[in-house]
Amino acid sequence: MAKDHGLESKRKRLTWILGVTGLCILFYTMGSWQNTTNNPPKPQSDIKTKSDCETPATTTKNIDNLTSSPIKLDFESHHQIQISDESLTSSRDELFPPCEMSYSEYTPCQYPPRGRKFDREMLRYRERHCPAKEELLFCLIPAPPKYKTPFKWPESRDYAWYDNIPHKELSIEKAVQHWIQVEGERFRFPGGGTMFPLGADVYIDDIDRLVPLGDGNIRTAIDTGCGVASWGAYLLKRDILAMSFAPRDTHEAQVQFALERGVPAMIGVMGSQRLPYPARAFDMAHCSRCLIPWFQYDGLYLIEVDRVLRPGGYWILSGPPINWKKYWKGWERSQQDLKQEQDAIEDVARRLCWKKVAEKNDLSIWQKPINHFECLQNRKVYKTPHMCKSDNPYKNMETCITPLPKVNGPDEVAGGALEKWPDRAFAVPPRISTGSIPGITVEKFNEDNEAWKERLGHYKQIINPLAQGRYRNVMDMNAYLGGFAAALVKYPVWVMNVVPSDSDRDTLGAIYERGFVGTYQDWCEAFSTYPRTYDLIHAGGVFSLYQDRCDVKIILLEMDRILRPEGTVIIRDTVDVLVKVQSVTSRMRWKSQIMDHESGPFNPEKILVAVKTYWTAKEQELPKQ
Repeated sequence: MAKDHGLESKRKRLTWILGVTGLCILFYTMGSWQNTTNNPPKPQSDIKTKSDCETPATTTKNIDNLTSSPIKLDFESHHQIQISDESLTSSRDELFPPCEMSYSEYTPCQYPPRGRKFDREMLRYRERHCPAKEELLFCLIPAPPKYKTPFKWPESRDYAWYDNIPHKELSIEKAVQHWIQVEGERFRFPGGGTMFPLGADVYIDDIDRLVPLGDGNIRTAIDTGCGVASWGAYLLKRDILAMSFAPRDTHEAQVQFALERGVPAMIGVMGSQRLPYPARAFDMAHCSRCLIPWFQYDGLYLIEVDRVLRPGGYWILSGPPINWKKYWKGWERSQQDLKQEQDAIEDVARRLCWKKVAEKNDLSIWQKPINHFECLQNRKVYKTPHMCKSDNPYKNMETCITPLPKVNGPDEVAGGALEKWPDRAFAVPPRISTGSIPGITVEKFNEDNEAWKERLGHYKQIINPLAQGRYRNVMDMNAYLGGFAAALVKYPVWVMNVVPSDSDRDTLGAIYERGFVGTYQDWCEAFSTYPRTYDLIHAGGVFSLYQDRCDVKIILLEMDRILRPEGTVIIRDTVDVLVKVQSVTSRMRWKSQIMDHESGPFNPEKILVAVKTYWTAKEQELPKQ
């Protein structure tokens, strides 16, 4: 009987333990469900763009509504995280001071005083030269005293506020060419250019007569020496997305003007380093009197254009030496000099196996072959340039041809043919379907697209509606397969897709095959852009990727530099990383909130949403926290 009594007692204890455990699980689940259903994410319609008549105080009040919204997480009680970084725990309550006004347009890796220390040969002094650790600024880049919210797209294509970029130099220097004009408190961009004084539309129509631009075959383009990017601005209405670049300060703030207009652009130069884009990226490349010596250094710069052009892509050149017989007097150069330059360009193009499509009026157009089937045979005739052994985008330019993927016949497109736009955005990129990116399968590509549908639906509930033009310039700091850009394709935005140079997979080529643009970037360094040039920045897993490489403050201060006042940041990462990030953003005049993952509170990944508050260099005192 004692044995039976002991067994019965054990059964009762076991039943009691199981019952209590079940009740705990039930109550925890009900509590989590109540927390998410009683406080559903609501559209943040009160996070508004400051109108011209609003004061900074009004703007700050609007942004304060982000943290007082009904989206609440009982975060502290569930996650007790110890931040081990002593530099953060000791000074987390100290606000970062504003930098001096002289740094208002600071571009760390293209800083002219530093660049002047480097060789002028091949424009090395205009290339990226990032500050050493002891030169880093731990202050906030100020906006000009009367900074205004930029015009919304598409109005921004034609107008910008003078107070945002107070430089009149271009309106005087390029007055005859109609780059930019000053009209009261704003700039107007008539769409002119050095080689298209009648406007970019007329010029693009001339190109369209020689190469069809509207059939969906041409989607991505690169504009070397872009000026204020009017060529790229007017291509957008034809569904062609151009990556425009120009050096820092060749003409004052030209890339800054381009981005203020809402046009994709970067600071960059064709010097000695390869362009930060993958091979076979662009459908079309363009130079309109861009002053690049194409024929020098054994055709080095034309060889680099060949590297980034996709098979069958076009190179368009206007200006000297094209049609020199007609224009040579106005160019103040001898006929012999101009003829020699054109002959040299033609010779490099032949050695690259390019075919000349047309030369008419101001334009010459060449086409890259769809494969190297016949070009390899031509190496018997043209010994140089030889074929490169590899394609490493992080090295200096080389006088060798970047090889195309092998084909079985002369009619096959190397690497695979691309779909026409807009189908290209969601078609499986050839680099994925052929398995050339290790670990990336068709299934993973499709899963990523589905995941981004869900994520974007969630984002639309917690930030201003994208369709209202609140955002124009968007950056994805860790773009992976470009799913964010694809999900945004129907909205009036463009996305700079960044693939970190530390990433274990180079997916940027696949992003270009989808019809989007982007670049490589080491986020321990500054991005090649001016301050205040992006409206929305997305950072998925960036801080986990870099947490052992550089201080979190360096990345966050760079994000603050390139983000417009009242711009929005979305950061996805693990709980402990986001707590560490938020401890820094609270010192940066950002209003931030950590929220649940779109799948619910049980997902260990969380989302931090932040808004950069409006403040300018005019303010003398930091706001109280």
